[in-house]
Amino acid sequence: MKPRKRLTTRRTFLASAVTSTALATLGRGGAAAAETTPAGSLPHNFSNPVGSPIDALLNGIPLPRLVSIQTTFERPVIADVEKTFREKFRSSSVRAGLRPGMKIAVGAGSRGITDAARVTRVLIEELKRAGAEPFIYPAMGSHGGATAEGQRAVLARMGFSEKTMGVPVRCTMEVVPVGKTSTGLPAYVDAFAAAADGIIVVNRIKPHTSFRGKIESGLSKMIVIGTGKQKGAETCHSLGYPRMEENLVALCRASLAGAKFLFGVGLIENAYHETCRIEIVPAAQIPTQEPGLLAEARKLMPVVPIPKLDVLVIDEVGKNISGTGFDPNVVGRYPTADVALTPRDPRITRIVILNITDVSDGNGTGIGIADFTTEQVFRKFSFIETYCNLLTSTTAPAGKIPMVMRTDRQAIQAAIKTCFIGDPRQVRLARIKNTLSLDRILISENLIDEAKADPRIKVTGRPGEMNFDAAGSLV
Repeated sequence: MKPRKRLTTRRTFLASAVTSTALATLGRGGAAAAETTPAGSLPHNFSNPVGSPIDALLNGIPLPRLVSIQTTFERPVIADVEKTFREKFRSSSVRAGLRPGMKIAVGAGSRGITDAARVTRVLIEELKRAGAEPFIYPAMGSHGGATAEGQRAVLARMGFSEKTMGVPVRCTMEVVPVGKTSTGLPAYVDAFAAAADGIIVVNRIKPHTSFRGKIESGLSKMIVIGTGKQKGAETCHSLGYPRMEENLVALCRASLAGAKFLFGVGLIENAYHETCRIEIVPAAQIPTQEPGLLAEARKLMPVVPIPKLDVLVIDEVGKNISGTGFDPNVVGRYPTADVALTPRDPRITRIVILNITDVSDGNGTGIGIADFTTEQVFRKFSFIETYCNLLTSTTAPAGKIPMVMRTDRQAIQAAIKTCFIGDPRQVRLARIKNTLSLDRILISENLIDEAKADPRIKVTGRPGEMNFDAAGSLV
């Protein structure tokens, strides 16, 4: 007897999504076409075969030659992160609250923060040195498909495992209510963390991707949304982004009052994704100290160095890069109307996304903010990973499917064709690896003089053609 074929995976889009009735009814093929499609291929109504009318529309669109540039951003940096953290921890007042035998829950998140795993490992060593018994728990809201094992897998990909940390990793989606705000919103804490003698969170402090406030992404958010698991994240997001700061602050205070939070470790990164500041903040001081740390992080955040572009090509997006796959603060394209553009934001007409990082496990949050993508991205896209995240955060636009082109070449040509310029040969185009890597990028040849006029930018190469392999993928 043959084993039953698994129809639901997180890694294969078709197995979990195209076979669903809702998606199968889209397009000319209907349910029958999708249900008979082998996993790993696309039903004909989603396909764009060689020689299609789309080819005829795009083949003649010229592609610009590109040249590499290097941009120098402000670069404060901590030379020895482990040594700096140990010194700060050992001189901090928070050590007075530690007692031998204390069970301490240390929250770890799902972002690709350069030194988060390193700092957490050293923190655990120091907690053990003080006689405490720490363990790791996932502080990531609804990520990992909103399942305990999914979150365990995310932690492992981020470098947080029993082997790397030397302590147990305890995962659950169960939560304990610990209080309410003055308006009646309930605050929740991870059940394992709530049962511990103390809770610590470690997170990067930075501007949020979907709202503005004195407190955005950082320690407060990890307490409310990360440690609150799916229910906590859902509660904080339920009234929308216009009230996000208000709810985040109120829920953080309720959580701090009702649970045994000891302190937070806040990390700030420079434009090169390097740790430039570490602060150990006692729990009671988090609401008052975090705004100043956020202001510092905002000043250091990079943006695409050419402020006006017709087309931006992003090689990869993923949850390990940003909550929205790519950081809107870098490119000036936001998933909600609650963030108004400022003079600092670039103005970009069309955005192309070429891939989802493997570590993102099919979570395609953010592709809906772009204009064009590829069949490679379409195949990787996981409804479960993406929609559990977005149904919780209520950021529906970030999960939409943009126009899907067969290849990288087609996607770039489509963006050029639709970017509202009279002569496509004069397109203002830039290519970046991701929104964490802005110091070295490629720009179209016609932007060289503009780049040279910026004292931060150095042209480091000679113009060259875009190179594609036989499948049309950019190399």
